[in-house]
Amino acid sequence: MNYANPTVITFVLYITAMVCIGLYAYRATSNFSDYILGGRSLGSFVTALSAGASDMSGWLLMGLPGAIYLSGLSEAWIAVGLIIGAWLNWLLVAGRLRVHTEVQNNSLTLPDYFTNRFDDQSRILRICSALIILIFFSIYCASGMVAGARLFETIFHMDYTTALWLSAIATISYVCIGGFLAISWTDTFQAAMMLFALFLTPVFTYLAVTGDGQQFTQYIVTARPHAFDMMSNVTIVAIISSMAWGLGYFGQPHILVRFMAADSVKSIPAARRIGMSWMILCLSGAVGAGFFGIAFFQAHPELAGGVSKNSELVFMELTQILFNPWIAGIVMAGILSAVMSTLSCQLLVCSSTLTEDFYKAFLRKNATQKELVWIGRGMVLAISVFAIFLASNPESKVLGLVAYAWAGFGAAFGPLIILSLFWKRMTLKGAVTGMILGAVTVILWKNMFASTGIYEIIPGFILSAISIVVVSLLDKTPNTEVVARFEEADQRYHLDQ
Repeated sequence: MNYANPTVITFVLYITAMVCIGLYAYRATSNFSDYILGGRSLGSFVTALSAGASDMSGWLLMGLPGAIYLSGLSEAWIAVGLIIGAWLNWLLVAGRLRVHTEVQNNSLTLPDYFTNRFDDQSRILRICSALIILIFFSIYCASGMVAGARLFETIFHMDYTTALWLSAIATISYVCIGGFLAISWTDTFQAAMMLFALFLTPVFTYLAVTGDGQQFTQYIVTARPHAFDMMSNVTIVAIISSMAWGLGYFGQPHILVRFMAADSVKSIPAARRIGMSWMILCLSGAVGAGFFGIAFFQAHPELAGGVSKNSELVFMELTQILFNPWIAGIVMAGILSAVMSTLSCQLLVCSSTLTEDFYKAFLRKNATQKELVWIGRGMVLAISVFAIFLASNPESKVLGLVAYAWAGFGAAFGPLIILSLFWKRMTLKGAVTGMILGAVTVILWKNMFASTGIYEIIPGFILSAISIVVVSLLDKTPNTEVVARFEEADQRYHLDQ
């Protein structure tokens, strides 16, 4: 491996810059609230881009382009569903969650919010929600580890295991050091890197294919006869399942925590516009890279060895073939940005769950702020090691791992979040039933009914929502204190808009 290679140099400089940001954020982290929520100080721009970057993981530059490359535009239904779901999440949930978590005893985590919202003295909501976060985030973090390892394999030409550890260390370092502020600041920079990579690669891929537009189209049709047809080889069930990815947004802890950290409700509308514009551009670029890659590798079959073995490498292969090594390093850093931005936030959410919802809640109620920060850093390391273990299989596919975890969170927390913000009649028993039923349905459906072709988030989300409503209506009404806090938050939200 030539470490003087411009691509390697650019790549290493990027990683170094991320760690330096973590060191700078270390100085601004004085207590546990700063470490896991940034002191609720994020403005519109940082809120928007950090939410987007933490959402769009390695699947954006690996899983999605790979799926488009294999099947054509019929795989783009996922992107359509995500855009609709993200917009509704910003519109319906973001501002309300920011206010409700503050009114509900300044809740710092989702389990903390659920506990305070329903006055859960038994703490069963805290325990169950924390366990669900740990289970599904372990899988989600593993997907990030796999994506990072694939990237390091490609850049440094090393074996999978070594690449896995090095890519993990690159992310773990700045999360441990700087916490939420480091993640939010790096996410903003990483979002710009991702946009740069996703804009540049499809354009250069198109220009690299000789001939006019008609010949370009012919290359695609020759390689994938139905590539232009969004309805090709897909059923209504498949389209609904792809679109249902949008339901997952309402329950993703690593995205919801960005709403909780906004400096005010007034920041949300501007953040929504920025975030949605960025998201649409990035998804379009990912689809374009995979789609144009069909034509490129049809025109240059001698270069298609890598993508023939693993279609998820299409973006990386195009980058290395098309660009000057210095530019390739920047684009590769953009891919790493997608991986690191999501993985870092997931690690921090897991850490905050273990620290706030287990260690502080059950073991050390009077723990000092400094102690909690250091316990949080230790938990980042523990979760990272476990995720590395799950990602140790080199045959793991990024999109498959993400789909499972996405469905788990969407079904377990999505209906719970929405109804808790809009329906004051919702009860503790309804919340517990819906959350558990949603998570269990996803697990059972994935393992027993996957052959139906129905994405497991659909039955999980529906059953969770129905059970919350039914059980809450059958249960006695919430006490006056719970209702009063809900009404206070609701009134403050409308006043602050």
